[in-house]
Amino acid sequence: MAKRFVVRIELSPAAKRMLSNVSQKNGMTQVAVMSRLMKWFHAQPDTIQAAVLGRYPSDYQGDIAKLILRRMAGEA
Repeated sequence: MAKRFVVRIELSPAAKRMLSNVSQKNGMTQVAVMSRLMKWFHAQPDTIQAAVLGRYPSDYQGDIAKLILRRMAGEA
């Protein structure tokens, strides 16, 4: 079995409810859900990671989303 690490995270009550709902809905442990989310997130381009993390100003979020989608579609 591969070596595993346990990481402690702090969630808001709403985020904890969401994590519980997702894990129950999919028949997975919360650890498995978080592990898969982290693997997915790490595989995303920097632009997607920045958008998910809210690193772009809220005034530009619509424009940023369009630019990211164009870049993903291969347009310069």
